[in-house]
Amino acid sequence: MAKVWFITGASRGLGVEFAKAAMRAGDRVVATGRRAAAVADALGPNSDQLLSVELDVTDDAHVRRAVDTAVSKFATIDVLVNNAGYGHLGFFEETTDQDARAQFETNVFGAFNVTRAVLPVMRAARTGRIFNLSSAAGIRGTEFAALYNSSKFALEGFSEALAADLAPFGIFVTILEPGPFRTDFLSRESLRFGGRAIADYDDRRDRVRAGFESRSGKQAGDPVKLAEALVRLANEARPPMRFVGGNFALGIAEKKLQTVRADLDTWRALSAATDYPS
Repeated sequence: MAKVWFITGASRGLGVEFAKAAMRAGDRVVATGRRAAAVADALGPNSDQLLSVELDVTDDAHVRRAVDTAVSKFATIDVLVNNAGYGHLGFFEETTDQDARAQFETNVFGAFNVTRAVLPVMRAARTGRIFNLSSAAGIRGTEFAALYNSSKFALEGFSEALAADLAPFGIFVTILEPGPFRTDFLSRESLRFGGRAIADYDDRRDRVRAGFESRSGKQAGDPVKLAEALVRLANEARPPMRFVGGNFALGIAEKKLQTVRADLDTWRALSAATDYPS
C-alpha cells in the first residue's frame, strides 16, 4: 500500500532526494520548505503524488496549517522526515546566545513543532514512521561545531525518549546519522559562522573553516543511495533506532563506542563505589 510522506526541508539537498525516492517507490509526498516555489522548482508541480507546501518549522501555527493541508489532501501521514536544519560553525566562545537560540529553534524546536503536529494523525492510525535527521555530528563532538553538535545531540536524546513514548501505538522512531554526503550542506546557504572574533583563535579559525569549505562537492556519500535506504527503512516492520549513513560515519560510530567502553572499563570501580553500601 502506498504511503504518505511529510518531509521538511525538501527544497534542496537530502530532502529533495528523499522526496524523489519516495515518489519512485509509488508513494505520495508532502514536500515542505520555506518557499513552496523552491520546492516546486526542485520536484515539479503538484499532482496526485506530490503536494508542495510552504513551511517555516520554527512557527508552530504555520506547522499546524501545513499538517492540516497535508491531511486534507492525502487523508493521513504515514512517514515523517524531520530533515529541515542547518549548521552553525565556529568556536563556541566566538558564538553568541542569539546564534545558539537560532540553531536550536530550527534543528531542535522545529522538529518538536512538526512532530507534535503530526503525532495525533499517526496515533489515531496506530502506525507510523518518524525519521529524525541527526548527523555524524550527533555521535561525536568536534572543534568548531559546538552549536551544531549540541543541537544534534539534543535531537538524538529526544528521539530515544520519543521512541519509548510511542512504541505502544505502533509508531517507530529512527535516528539518521549520515556522514558527509554530496549535497550543498557545506555551501554558504546551509552554513553559518560565528562572527565575534577572538584573537586566541585566529591561527585555527581560517584553517578549520577553509577545511570545511574545501570539502564541498567532494563528499563520499551518495544522496540518492541514502534516500533509497530511507525508503527501505520506512517499509521495515521493525526499523532500527539508529541508521548510520556512509563509511565515514560508521568509522566515527565505531571509534565512539570504543572510547566510551574504554572509559567505562577504566573507571568502573570508582563509578560503582559512589553507591551506598548494599
